[in-house]
Amino acid sequence: MEVGIVVNCEDLFSDSHWRVCQAFATFVTQRTTGGKVQLRPLVPRTQEEQVEHSLAAERRRMRLVHADIMKDLLTNRAFQQVEVQEAEKAVPAERTQVESVELVLPPHANHQVNTFGGQIMAWMENVATIAASRLCNAHPTLRSIDMFHFRGPSQVGDRLVLKAIVNNAFKNSMEVGVCAEAYQGEEPLRHINSAFMIFEVCDRDGKPCTLPKIQPEPLEGRRRYQEAIARKKIRLDRKYIISCKQTEVPLSVPWDLSNQVYLSYNNVSALKMLAARNNWVLNSEKNKVSLYTLEQKQVLSFKIEFEADVPAERVFMVLSDLSKRVEWDPNYERCELIHRVDDDDFLYRVVTPSICRGGVSSSPSANQGGMVQDFILLASRRPPCDSGDPYVIALRSVTLPTHPPTEGYNRGEVLCAGFSIMEVSNTVSKISYFNQASPEVLPYISTDIAGLSSSFYGTFCTCSTFLQDNRDNPTPKDQPPSSTLNSTLL
Repeated sequence: MEVGIVVNCEDLFSDSHWRVCQAFATFVTQRTTGGKVQLRPLVPRTQEEQVEHSLAAERRRMRLVHADIMKDLLTNRAFQQVEVQEAEKAVPAERTQVESVELVLPPHANHQVNTFGGQIMAWMENVATIAASRLCNAHPTLRSIDMFHFRGPSQVGDRLVLKAIVNNAFKNSMEVGVCAEAYQGEEPLRHINSAFMIFEVCDRDGKPCTLPKIQPEPLEGRRRYQEAIARKKIRLDRKYIISCKQTEVPLSVPWDLSNQVYLSYNNVSALKMLAARNNWVLNSEKNKVSLYTLEQKQVLSFKIEFEADVPAERVFMVLSDLSKRVEWDPNYERCELIHRVDDDDFLYRVVTPSICRGGVSSSPSANQGGMVQDFILLASRRPPCDSGDPYVIALRSVTLPTHPPTEGYNRGEVLCAGFSIMEVSNTVSKISYFNQASPEVLPYISTDIAGLSSSFYGTFCTCSTFLQDNRDNPTPKDQPPSSTLNSTLL
C-alpha cells in the first residue's frame, strides 16, 4: 500500500503556514508466521481520492522500473565515458567515510520488538550528516532522500552498523550513500537498509554554496561516483517533468530512455487531473454530442463527450492505435508510428492541415493560413487500475533528436490531450476527449467554441461510426511494428 505524507508547520503568532516536506511511503503487510497479507482493495469515495488512487498506480510503475532505468543509464556509452574531474583541492572520498554502531534497545522498537523505521532513518541521517560535513567543513542541510529502501527487519538486541560516504559532489549539492547492517552475536551482517541523501550548504542569505570536488576511491568509489551522476539525472528529470507546474515548463520535453517513465507518468496524471475538474461549462450540444470549455489561469481547455454502443475495452483498443485516427478525424492528415517504447507508450509523428480562411489546406506551401503543422506526440495508454476507473489514452508533445522540425512544416505542440473512456454498461461506453488548447491547436476548434460551426459534431459522429465498424474486429494484441530509433536517441 502507498501512504501519502505531508508535513506542514504553522506559526501561531503570525498565523502563517508552510509545507516542510512531502513523501510517499510504501508498506507491505506480513503475517507473523511469514508470507504477505492480501489487502482489501481501497475504494475511493470522492473525485479527488479517485485521482490520487490512479496517480498512486502510476508512481508504483515508476518504482518498479527505477532499477531498469539506472541500468540503462549506466550501460550508456555517454555515462561509461564520464571521466573523474581532477582538481587540485579535491577531497579524497575516504576522508568523508563514517561508521558508527548503535544498540537497539526496547524504546527504539514497537510492540512487536521490531526497530522503528523512523529510528533507523534518524541514525542513518546522523552518519550521513557527519560524512557531508567532512567534505564541506560546514553544517550541511538535508534537502532530499532518494529511495529509502528497507531490505530486512531489525529487532531489539541488534547492533546496527551504519556506514556513510560521499559518493559525488556537484556544484551546490552532494550525494551521500548510507548503508545500515544488523547483527546479533556471532551471526553475519544483514543488509537491512540503504539510502542516498542529498545535502546542500547555505550561506547566511540561504543561497547554496559551491562545494569542493570529490576524488573517488578506485573501483567501488568510481562505481558510486558514476551511479550518483545517473541518480542526479533521474532526479532532475523527475523534478523538471513532474514537480513544476504545467505552465512553467516548455511543452515539448526531450524524450530519452532515462526520463520516459516520468514523461509517461506526467502525461497520464495531467490528463486525469484535467478530467477531474468539476467546473466545466457546457458550450454547445447537438444530438447528445456535447462540447464543454474550461478557462483556468489563462489556459483554455475543451472537452467533447458522447456515448457509443461499443464496449469500453474495445473502444480503448481501437482508439489506442493513433495511426487509425486519420480514418475519422479530418484534423489528422497523416500519422506515423515512430517508435514503440513498450506495451503502453508510443511515439508518433502527426501531420495536420493548415488553417486558411476558415478552411484547411493540405499543401505544405500554403501561405494563407500558415504552413502545414506536424507534432511529435507521446501516446500513453492505461487500462483501469480498479473498478470505477476509466481507460485512458493520454497525449503530449515531446522532442526527438531524430525528428527535428523540418522545412515546410510548422512544429506544433500539445500540452495535454487524450481520451477518457468510462464503461456505462457491458455494451455502452462514455467517451470524453480533452485538450488543453495550445496556440497551434486552438484554430482547429475556435469556430466551434465561438458557436460559428459544429464541426466537432461531425468529427465525433464519424468517430462513433468508426468505432461501430470496428466493434467486432479481432482485438489486436500489439501495435504495428515501429521503426527503430538510432543511437543518437538511445
